[in-house]
Amino acid sequence: MNSVKIIFSLAFLSIILASCSKEQATFETNFSGLEDLGPNFKYEGWLIVNGNAKSAGIFTVDASGVVSESSFEIKESDLNNADRYVLTIEPFPDSDAGASSVHILAGDFSGNTANLSVGHGSAIGTDFNTVTGSYILATPTDGPATNENSGVWFLDPSGPSASLDLPTLNGGWQYEGWAVINGQAISTGTFLDPNGIDRGNPFSGTTGSAPPFPGEDFLLNAPSGFSFPTDLSDGTIVISVEPLPDNSAAPFTLKPLVGAVPTAAVSGTSYTLTNNASATSPTGSISR
Repeated sequence: MNSVKIIFSLAFLSIILASCSKEQATFETNFSGLEDLGPNFKYEGWLIVNGNAKSAGIFTVDASGVVSESSFEIKESDLNNADRYVLTIEPFPDSDAGASSVHILAGDFSGNTANLSVGHGSAIGTDFNTVTGSYILATPTDGPATNENSGVWFLDPSGPSASLDLPTLNGGWQYEGWAVINGQAISTGTFLDPNGIDRGNPFSGTTGSAPPFPGEDFLLNAPSGFSFPTDLSDGTIVISVEPLPDNSAAPFTLKPLVGAVPTAAVSGTSYTLTNNASATSPTGSISR
């Protein structure tokens, strides 16, 4: 009698396990250009099913760009009924079970495949392939003709007017300017609107007025590794797109505008930034 009960129980358990296995399905991911987020953030995928976001796997990326996991299991009906995939950046540890506002990649399913991009409306909302910009070297916050190559401003001196043609970003993202001095990047400040001031001027002087556009004078309060005033000649100027909240004090992987400062840079001269979007925008695909 006991043997019969055991056999019956094992058979029943096999049926239950088989039923459960049929409810789960596996899908494959393939990403390129994602960066290491450091210890305090992770990537999380989401399937959008009837307008609802279903968590579809959490992973990290190492310093070489290699993902920790590329194959994930999810409820089969959710996978089959999903019309979109969205990749977000989430804090770690994460106290919120829902998706953050920092959507980096998204794509709609066409059959069993979804191609992912930053330009999708459920991601950042633009691919940056047509953005343009320029900058000048100047230090308006310490008066005229003083240390003029120690500051960078994103303006057209003929106006003056804004010199960055940048689209409005979806929530969870912001722009940030950078000057790369002797291989080290230092921020000129974060901003949302290139037609207005940025969110900080910790290095500017005190004897002049800053123009109402993004930029910074590198004159005071030099952080470790820098010496102010400086000369930005032979350096690099960058506009990046940063997650909000930001995962790092360094520039994020998305750098749509980059420009080399000439060796004999002349202050007040407009220098063009090169579109760098295609080289720095991550991509991906999902197969179910």
